[in-house]
Amino acid sequence: MPRFVELWIYLSATPLFGLTATLVTYLLANAAYARLGSAPWANPVLWSVIVLAGGLLATGVDYPSYFAGAQFIHFLLGPAVVALAWPLWQRRAELKARFGRVLLAALLGGIAASASAVALAWAVGLPHDVVLSLAPKSVTAPVAMGISEKIGGIPALSAVFAVLTGMIGALSGKYLFDALRIGTDPTGFAARGFALGTTAHGIGAARALHVNADAGAYAGLALGLQAVLAALLMPLVFSMLR
Repeated sequence: MPRFVELWIYLSATPLFGLTATLVTYLLANAAYARLGSAPWANPVLWSVIVLAGGLLATGVDYPSYFAGAQFIHFLLGPAVVALAWPLWQRRAELKARFGRVLLAALLGGIAASASAVALAWAVGLPHDVVLSLAPKSVTAPVAMGISEKIGGIPALSAVFAVLTGMIGALSGKYLFDALRIGTDPTGFAARGFALGTTAHGIGAARALHVNADAGAYAGLALGLQAVLAALLMPLVFSMLR
């Protein structure tokens, strides 16, 4: 037993620990996700986060030690986001024809997502900086943190809100779309994907890409549009409201 403890201490301190733990956990979660018929509640990102966070807490491994290895996967997020442009390029003709409507939908969707969160937070009496931190919740986390800093929020809290929003969107999107009777034809999948990308950013886009190519393409488009529109407009709007 003492030798096992010494081995665990050694492994947990090496850079490969975070990388190995993340890959193994995600692969197992993804296998379970596929076996369960891609049920939204079995989302592999959600369960990977739960298992890894629980494991770090149970073993006492600090986050910097874990991230020393996991940063290699973090680096790949950039190329993965850029890769979302390929499905858009394949659909460039239809996107060009719908550009005005898509841009208007992105603008209205972003306003609804931000304004509803801010209004609800203000109505229940949350502190001012927390209210501001909620404003960019539907923008991908790195951009949300930058916006939060500009408008007077708490960047770290905005990142948490963004991740939670993405998770909730990925888990509940299918049931909500079914309840609203949004179809599963190409047009319906495009609408589903765009809505997920607008409200649930990268995590929602990943879920959409798992389900359907059209949904994934429009989710990637919505993700990019929200990042650009929010980064440009949100600091301007909040500066005018001060």
